[in-house]
Amino acid sequence: MNRRNFISITGTFTGGLLLLPDFLHAYGTQNNLVIGEQCVVFVQLNGGNDGLNTFIPYDDPLYYDYRTKIALSKDVVVSKNKGMAFHPALKDFAQMQQNGDLTVIQNVGYPEPIRSHFRSQEIWQTATDSNRYINEGWLGRYLDLQCKEHDPTAGINLDSIDNLALKGIEPNSITVKDPNRFKVKSDKEENVTLSDNPQLDFVRKIANSVTEGSDEIQKALAKSKAEISYPKTGLSKNLEWIARLIKGNLNSKVYYTSLGGFDTHDNQLVIQDRKLSELNDALFSFYQDLKQSKMLQNVTVVVFSEFGRRVKDNGNGTDHGTAAPMFIIGGNNKETILGHNPDLSNLDNGDLKYEIDFRSVYASLLQQKLGFDYANIGIKNNPVAGLFS
Repeated sequence: MNRRNFISITGTFTGGLLLLPDFLHAYGTQNNLVIGEQCVVFVQLNGGNDGLNTFIPYDDPLYYDYRTKIALSKDVVVSKNKGMAFHPALKDFAQMQQNGDLTVIQNVGYPEPIRSHFRSQEIWQTATDSNRYINEGWLGRYLDLQCKEHDPTAGINLDSIDNLALKGIEPNSITVKDPNRFKVKSDKEENVTLSDNPQLDFVRKIANSVTEGSDEIQKALAKSKAEISYPKTGLSKNLEWIARLIKGNLNSKVYYTSLGGFDTHDNQLVIQDRKLSELNDALFSFYQDLKQSKMLQNVTVVVFSEFGRRVKDNGNGTDHGTAAPMFIIGGNNKETILGHNPDLSNLDNGDLKYEIDFRSVYASLLQQKLGFDYANIGIKNNPVAGLFS
């Protein structure tokens, strides 16, 4: 069987009953090899969220000139600060910033940007140049080096599909749709002798990851509970699980989840308001949960999209663009705005020019939150200055 196909079958929990034949049952256990209290939670906004209508240059007349149909008026934006303000649906983002727990990084992108959803997501997930293609994700490469032996729960992806960012040589991450429904066919331990067949040994190693990962997640869930009431949305449910896994001492270094629906070519005002409201409510619940548990300083939340939108509206929405803001919550960030306000008078063929390379943000996360030399996974960009205390 093709290795990638086998991983997609055994490495992903899709919410149903997962049955493992007895010979594939876990053949050994090991202690968690990832050391330290810090972890990073990624929330990926799929579809290309419109950054200009998320963190808004409300004081720039060009914003209203370019966006005659979809500009948000000065009267409705919230938390005005140095010419920028949040979309009204992000009122709790503004509150987190006022509490000293949220940083905005302006104009994040990369050279020679690609406007394809799939390819741009791939670039963000592999942290490579736009003209390079590799099979392993940036977090997967980090986990391969951080976990000297494989650790199935070093990275947790809460989603219905696997995420390239976490793909490495070793099975150090697991994709989960519903942790509450983990099952295995047999609980008995079997002594399995490694064979001379490396493919069979790999199959057994993946099977061990699935079973051991399920056991560790169930243990963490059993030791924790939600401290507050979360909204009844998919993203909220995923973040509630992540909070429980963190509070249950799963000790994963990386958690990943996503929210789709941001491809707003049409009816943008209605759609983005709805999606940003879902994002705001879910993240603020997660934030309050961690803050109440006194764990926010150990958890860094990263919110990003694969690209922003065109500066000029298309009448009722926006088309694929380039640079956009990123948001960092918790992790003792410096509660600031990094980078300049979007320069709408100096565009690149109708698009914002990126100011901060997203790989510089990754470098900061690896160096300052995960205690890892980012150069070891091929990132050459310097970390963003002034992001963390």
